[in-house]
Amino acid sequence: MAKRGKRYQEAAKAVDTEQLYTPTEAVKLVKEMATAKFDETIEVALKLGVDPRHADQQVRGTVVLPHGTGKSVRVAVFAKGEHAEAAKAAGADIVGAEDLVEKVQNGFLDFDVSVATPDMMGMVGRLGRVLGPRGLMPNPKAGTVTFEVGKSVEELKAGKIEYRVDRSAGVHVAIGKASFSERALLGNFRVLMDAIIKARPAAAKGQYLRKVAMASTMSPGVKINPQVIVNVLTEKDEEE
Repeated sequence: MAKRGKRYQEAAKAVDTEQLYTPTEAVKLVKEMATAKFDETIEVALKLGVDPRHADQQVRGTVVLPHGTGKSVRVAVFAKGEHAEAAKAAGADIVGAEDLVEKVQNGFLDFDVSVATPDMMGMVGRLGRVLGPRGLMPNPKAGTVTFEVGKSVEELKAGKIEYRVDRSAGVHVAIGKASFSERALLGNFRVLMDAIIKARPAAAKGQYLRKVAMASTMSPGVKINPQVIVNVLTEKDEEE
């Protein structure tokens, strides 16, 4: 087992590993432990009661976090004509058609997410081996294959993120930065959890939210009680 640094060990003293915290308590504790010299990312990790080996138990979708992610997102758009102009007007960082496809084939990958119009997917599909492993391939399920490229770019810039269950039934999503207020982090957490709960597959049996934890880049995880997740989405006292 890798030896933990002094900062991590000190932060771990503040966490009761046997306790299941409320979302509000977890946000407060994680922020207090985020003392690194850089603005740490706050991430939520989930263990779901699904079997990802079955197609009818996949959990995948997108959600726009109301307070953004705190990260500047570089968006590349594969489009022509009026759609290319719409992408530029919406703030896309790189826009192109055949020229952009060729550029990516030659090694250009200076972007965080890509969007493509359906008519461009014939060419963009050739980039599967390059973009696929890096999670950069446009996908209809993620809303990144669309003729509404302007809207897509605006949403991505505003904090739209994708969540997707992995082979171990886990989901890992960044919900902001340590510099965010507790209210902003809790607001993002609520919206994410609401989306994931609504995305529960009909074929999933038993307890859906098995484990929930929150952590910053350099701190230990804080376990959250899955039973209070649904309630926290409507707790008015925490909206103030």
